[in-house]
Amino acid sequence: MRLKLIAAPVLLTLALAACNKKQKAQTIGEGSSPAGAASAAPGVSPLPTVAPITAPTPPAKVAVDQTAQVIVYGYHRFVNQVRRPDTEITPQMFEQQMQELKNRGITVIGMQDFLAWKRGEKNIPPHCAIITFDDGWKSQYDVAWPIMKKFGYPFTLFIYTEGVRGGHFGGGEAVTWEQLAEMRDAGVDIQAHSETHQDLRRPYDKVAKKKLSPPEYEQWLQNEVGRCKETLEQRLGIKVNCFAVPYGFYNQHVKDVAKGVGYEAIFTVYGQPITFRSTMDSLGRYLIEGNKPKVFVDAISMIASSSGGGAPVAAIGSSNIASKPADGETIRNPLPLISANLSAFGAIDPGSVTMRVSGLGVVPASFDPKTNTVSYQVTKKLRDKCSVFVEAKSGGKKVEAHWTFAVEEAGAPAAASPSPKK
Repeated sequence: MRLKLIAAPVLLTLALAACNKKQKAQTIGEGSSPAGAASAAPGVSPLPTVAPITAPTPPAKVAVDQTAQVIVYGYHRFVNQVRRPDTEITPQMFEQQMQELKNRGITVIGMQDFLAWKRGEKNIPPHCAIITFDDGWKSQYDVAWPIMKKFGYPFTLFIYTEGVRGGHFGGGEAVTWEQLAEMRDAGVDIQAHSETHQDLRRPYDKVAKKKLSPPEYEQWLQNEVGRCKETLEQRLGIKVNCFAVPYGFYNQHVKDVAKGVGYEAIFTVYGQPITFRSTMDSLGRYLIEGNKPKVFVDAISMIASSSGGGAPVAAIGSSNIASKPADGETIRNPLPLISANLSAFGAIDPGSVTMRVSGLGVVPASFDPKTNTVSYQVTKKLRDKCSVFVEAKSGGKKVEAHWTFAVEEAGAPAAASPSPKK
């Protein structure tokens, strides 16, 4: 009994010494290979090796071509007999337009490649186009997709979730979730276009048929902009980072909400060439109409005439040129006086000033060197949407600015394009 009492402290001392020795060995050998744990005492599990925590490496910046330009086309429905030319086009005309891009040397790129270029992570060719389809018509699956496969072109679908088959507006001509999943698996980019395709500026819910109070409007807007994103991501298991504003109608609050829920890019319908410096919260698209093929050609001419890889172009923000109509403004006069003060351009060569207006091309604008103001009185009625592109040379360099505005006919409803309905 006495021997046991003497032995107990000795054994305790030896155990503590062995533990200290083991901890010291682990400290010295920390970070070594798992083979170093082989000498551990039998029956004693070694401490797990913890990998050092490292911050994620951001994508490397590359020397992108900042002179490259991109045009974005928007399509809706494909039919053999056009009855609604504002949103319909024949398959034959669509295929001809896709061929025209190839003939003109315009490279069709994917949306995510475009965003990577804007982030400075990836280069793109000098003259590019992005093809988008709005709403979720079944003919985009049946008709347009096979044509895009034929050319090997990537494209983006802007889907409003209640327009998918089975939704509030998802009738027989709407795409199904199964078809969207099939296109997703084939590499098609799918992005958001709201829940119910309404004018997001107006506190009126056409589904509930009621005017919304300020708190109700804020919740409704969050659903239209944010919940549709969540629905697409959950139903399809994708990342949604782009938002196309229904009808192109937006204001600063709509843009703020869209950015707040995580969209990287916001698209409108006010067609304009997109440059490296274009803001990401109002990227213009050229919506193609069945009876206006000139819009398609005009868009190409906007970028095909410039040479990529040349001297950088200095872009001046629309807020610095005091444009009229103002950027983002909706006017009722279809024959406005378009003007802009170009003082921010610097010392301008008066003979170099040019103005392009979407749907009209180059217009005979006048420039007053005394006031640095360029102006053009529109003589042909504008409708729905308009983008203006002004260029000039200053100090031997090309300087440019662009802005967009909408034309709303008096007494006409704001909504302009139909959507899949029952």
